[in-house]
Amino acid sequence: MSPAQNPVGGRDVVCVGFNDWDNEGWTNQHHLMSRLAASGSRVLFIESLGLRRPSLGSGRDLRRIGQRLKRGLARPQVRNGITVLSPLVVPAHSHAIVRALNAWLLRTRVRGLVRQLGFLDPVLWGYVPQAEVLLDALHPGLVVYHCVDDIAAQEGIDAASFLAAERRFARRADLVIASAPALAERMRELSDNVLYAPNVADTSLFATALEPGPIDAQLEPLTEPRIVFVGAIAANKVDFELLAGVAAARRDWTFALIGPVGMGYPQTDVSPIAAQPNVHLLGSRAQQDLPAVLRGAAAGLIPYLHSRLTASIFPMKVYEYLAAGLPVVATGLPALEGVEDIVLVDGVDQTVAALERALAEDSPERRRARSDAAMNHSWETRLAEIGAALAH
Repeated sequence: MSPAQNPVGGRDVVCVGFNDWDNEGWTNQHHLMSRLAASGSRVLFIESLGLRRPSLGSGRDLRRIGQRLKRGLARPQVRNGITVLSPLVVPAHSHAIVRALNAWLLRTRVRGLVRQLGFLDPVLWGYVPQAEVLLDALHPGLVVYHCVDDIAAQEGIDAASFLAAERRFARRADLVIASAPALAERMRELSDNVLYAPNVADTSLFATALEPGPIDAQLEPLTEPRIVFVGAIAANKVDFELLAGVAAARRDWTFALIGPVGMGYPQTDVSPIAAQPNVHLLGSRAQQDLPAVLRGAAAGLIPYLHSRLTASIFPMKVYEYLAAGLPVVATGLPALEGVEDIVLVDGVDQTVAALERALAEDSPERRRARSDAAMNHSWETRLAEIGAALAH
């Protein structure tokens, strides 16, 4: 990506993220910040502020608290040209005193680091509205609020304080970006400059799945046809009952799930799907290794629950699947209505029938057509749209 394509003109960026930089799967923040850094911006990325109340009974949460404490006391790290700061936070945001302490800790650390890095007139790019505490500390020349999920709907989040911060921050932002129609509608009540921008994909990378090459070593031995799901395997998003029902209905199909178990929802119990003999949980893959997975897939599946949380989700995997040429069957999420080349379904019977049709009608020509159409939904295209909205 060239400097001319940088939507903030190569200015320094302070980004407050919604999870950690070394997250097991790449998200919107990884894609956009990496591209800004590659096109001339110096980027300071501030990792998750620990907004979700940790579960003291969760070994995963306890390990994460310990890791974050250690990293929060350490020097910032440089990852692929991006300076990554792990902030010290107390994960008890429902208490006003704790919120004030966390705000002071964040302002103090970031102000000193920005001065050390020599950032001038930076852009403040917040994926969470708690970035508001940096407004007076940084005096940013440009403010972006990037709303990619209904975070207030997630279990363990103090919704009242989150939504109050969101109202304040969105009104201060020069641009609000929303990744789902429901989020855009809510944001338009708070801001006059809202860009609806659903998640897109590294289309050039995923299109390589159409080229001859290796199939993922764990996937290849599994019986065809292989139906693939890529993403966080979390019980607050994935409909385990639906997935188990479809797997039981078609024992001659293989269902391969690629991604971390319980990310963002550590109480996830995968036993309902792990008990199915034709469902295989294959673990996470790096972004660059996903085309080898999709090269061996017969179809892409998005078996999400219907909930307040998923009503505001546009899954990252939509255009990844399509760029790889796969037929796609998905739960009828509101954000996916009208999206080309996706079949929306409700329940086990509809899902099985849609997958049967997809398998019967698929061809190399159809895969190429899907991939070609998905090329209009790349991160480069999205950055150009953000640049135009900022110039508005």
